[in-house]
Amino acid sequence: MSKITMLGREDEDALSKNIALLDLIFYVILPLICWNGLREFIGDYYAMLTSSVPAILYSLYRFYEVKKINITGLYIIFTLIIGTLIDVLAGSSIQLLWNNVYFSIVICVFFLLTILVRRPMALYFGLDFVELRGQDRTFSKHLFYQKSVLRIFQIVTLLFAIRSGLIATIKAWLIVEYGVEAFDKGVLIRQIISWGITGFIVISYYYIGKIINDNPTLVNQVEKELYGESEKIGKEL
Repeated sequence: MSKITMLGREDEDALSKNIALLDLIFYVILPLICWNGLREFIGDYYAMLTSSVPAILYSLYRFYEVKKINITGLYIIFTLIIGTLIDVLAGSSIQLLWNNVYFSIVICVFFLLTILVRRPMALYFGLDFVELRGQDRTFSKHLFYQKSVLRIFQIVTLLFAIRSGLIATIKAWLIVEYGVEAFDKGVLIRQIISWGITGFIVISYYYIGKIINDNPTLVNQVEKELYGESEKIGKEL
């Protein structure tokens, strides 16, 4: 079994630079340009819808980059479709803002439920990542479900939930305080929160890889388990 690294230093630096720049352009700069430049001509609601187009296209690009239908890809496309639908069906600018609050709450609850059923989404995101790097998915799954590793994946998933919950809470407060004008403020604050917690998530994935590589007994234990299962099946056949 080759060395498993969730995120190496070079990967971490490259991802941080590229993703941060693209996120800034497509999730902050372009939406704010559309919002401030078009609302006077087409109204608040349609300006909000138009401002979501860059983020949608960027999300589709990320989905394409996954290059296969896996859990991460399905999550991206599912949230993209639902998010677009609730925006289009809102009917008004203020309802669009509230719909996004409700959607963030739903995502938060979803992540929490995956923790409760011991199927943390962060673990499946991690599986997709290491599989794309050439690691065996079955072996990695057994390895990630080792108690010490699973506990960290639970914590990482909790960070995903906290991110969505914080965004929902702050968006709701902004809507109550500023009404429709909460839109541009929400864009900035949402991205700041997202970057902050995502930083902790990236560090957590790196730490998981370090734990695995610093504890060869974990890898040996999984190898014995899988070898034992294969041997048992072979005898039965």
